[in-house]
This record gives sequence, C-alpha cells and structure tokens, in this order.
Amino acid sequence: MLDPWLAFVISLALAVAAAVALTAAVALVIRLVAKRMRWPEPLVRHTRRPFRVVVLIIALWIAVAVAFPASGEGSWREVIYHALTICVIAAGAWLMAGLVAFSTDITLGRNRIDVANNRVARRIRTQTLILRRLAVAVIVIIALGAILLTFPAVRTVGASLLASAGIASVVAGLAAQSVLANIFAGLQLVFSEALRVDDVVVVEDEWGRIGEITLSYVVVDLWDDRRLVLPCTYFTTQPFQNWTRQGSELLGSVELDVDWRVSPALMRERLAEVLTQTDLWDGRAQVLQVTEATGGLVRIRILVTAVDAPTLFDLRCFVREAMVTWLQRTMPSSLPVQRVLITEPAAHDDAATRASREEDTRSDDTSAGGSGLFTGSVEAQERASVFTNAIPIIDAEDRDR
Repeated sequence: MLDPWLAFVISLALAVAAAVALTAAVALVIRLVAKRMRWPEPLVRHTRRPFRVVVLIIALWIAVAVAFPASGEGSWREVIYHALTICVIAAGAWLMAGLVAFSTDITLGRNRIDVANNRVARRIRTQTLILRRLAVAVIVIIALGAILLTFPAVRTVGASLLASAGIASVVAGLAAQSVLANIFAGLQLVFSEALRVDDVVVVEDEWGRIGEITLSYVVVDLWDDRRLVLPCTYFTTQPFQNWTRQGSELLGSVELDVDWRVSPALMRERLAEVLTQTDLWDGRAQVLQVTEATGGLVRIRILVTAVDAPTLFDLRCFVREAMVTWLQRTMPSSLPVQRVLITEPAAHDDAATRASREEDTRSDDTSAGGSGLFTGSVEAQERASVFTNAIPIIDAEDRDR
C-alpha cells in the first residue's frame, strides 16, 4: 500500500495535469471560435484567471480526497476540506463576476455612444452599468453568505438571526437612511431615463457631461476638465438642465449690438455665406432678426443649429467672429458708437453772460421809464388810459407847473 503522502503527490500531479489539459482544450476551442467572432476575446480577458483558479482548486481537492479520505469529525482533513470549500466558493464568485463583466461588455460594445444619434445607446449603457454593479454586489453577498454558512456555529445562530431580522432591518434602515436614499435615487435615475451616461447637463451653473452614474453618486465631467461629484438624491430633488434627453440637436443664439446705420438685409446675406463655409452647421435653421432698437443701439440676434452642444458652441464662436470681421471690413459706420454733443465752455459762458446783461438792461429801462406795456411811450399810456378810464394821468411837467 502506497504512503498517503506519496499518493497525494501522485494524485496532485495527475489532477494538475488534467486541469492543464482541460484549460488548454478550452483555450484551443476559444481560439478557433475567435477567428470568426469577436466575443471570445473579452471572454478570455475576464474569465481566464478565475477559471484557472477554480480548476486548480478542484484538482487540489480531488487529490486530497483521493490521498487522505476523511476519517472522522474534527480531523485535520476536515479542516482542509472546509478551507477548500471556502476557496471554491470564492473562486466561483470571482468567475461569476467575470462572466457578468463579459456579458455587459458585449452589450456595451454593441451600443456605442461615440456616434451620432446615440440616445438609445446611452440609455442601454447607463442601465447596463448599473445592472452590472448590482449583479456583482449580489454575487459577493451570496458568496459571503455561503462561506459563513459553512461554519456550524453560524448555521446554529442563523435561526435566531432570522427571527430578529425584522427589527434589525428597521434599525439598519434608520441608520443608513441617506445611503439607501441615494441607492434608490440612483435606480430611479437610471430606469426612468431622466439621466444617462454622456448626457449634456447644466448643474450648479456648470456645463458638462455625465461621466459616471453609480448607486450613490453621479460624476459630471465639466467642460474645463474638472469633475463635479453630486449625490444621486440631488438629481431627484433639484432642477437641472438636460440638453440631450430627447436628442443632441440644439439651437443657439449670437447677439450683436450695432449702430442704427447697419443693414440687416446685408447681414442676413452674409450669414448665409458664412454658414455655407463650415461643417459645424447642420442646416436646420438660420435666422437673423432685430430684437431691440433702443438706447442708441440696434440688437441683432442670430439663431443657428448644430448636431450637439460642443459643436454648437464652436459654431456660435465661428459665426460671431465672422460677422464682426465682416462688419469691420465692409460697414465700419455700423459699429456701435456713443454720440456726445461737445461745445466750448468759454463761448457758452459769454453768450449766457450777454443774454443776462441784456435782460438786466431791459429790466432797468422798464423800471426807469423805458418802454413797457403801459409806460414809456404814448401808445403805452393810451393803453393804460383804457384801463384807468376817468382817472387823470399827471405828467411830471404838469406837476412842476
């Protein structure tokens, strides 16, 4: 009869050889399939290591079982079997997580978001990423539960734990209220399609794209390469702008303040020429209107359209620069100006002084017997006699006589 350790070595060698042969056969089949299809490549990338670990652990378990059959409770063989069971559960969970990642990568690869009209693809991508996180979390929880249940003491305590599960769940819910609120808010965002990965949004007066949606927070990639991290509850309780919920096409405006001497008709013709010179314009709309003409200036508003928000921003800058350059070159008189009446202060003061002096002279003449309405001349005295009627008017010479 062979020594148990020698039998273990032989059994282990045979088991490892069988495991290597099995993995080689699987790899050969996958290579043959990979020549015609693309899906085996991500499958190998995600499951190669956990599959090898699972096969090796099973081979080691078989070798131990053949060389050292279990002889009773509490023996060291039982401890080894228990450890191998835990390793198989952990490696199996790793393999299942790899299969989940492989399946989700296949779905994401078929729904790319770097193409035009990607609204459906963005929805599928967002939901797939959340489902992958949920699936991995469930696999980890089940694996941990299975590992704990391998201990007899835990199985004994399990009945009492189930009896108090109701009270424990209430206490845990109260303690982790904010965490649970974020989790449910994240699920609500994903499956209500209110927010998707790569959506263009405006939050907290910042413009950016949704870079990542998790079960607790949302990452917004801002236009200047900053990252704005907000809890999921923010998007379910606060208003925000989603520029790509139904489509990525947008309408933007360019406003110019010019002088009254501008010609809107010529500007409209120039706008049509400018838009034909760029691929940024999608051809849906081009409008030039005078929206305001007050305060000495005329406000021109130009409306243009583009396929998405970044393209629209570049198009608005392009149109604004082209129109300003054209106005400077062809109609410099239409550039905004401020009209100010400038006079000479000295001349103004002399005229005012002369007018004041003449007024004072007339007043003095009138008071000293000069020409007035009822005094100073024969006609004035006749007018006065009409009002005085029988009242005699005594001249100064008569009074002296």
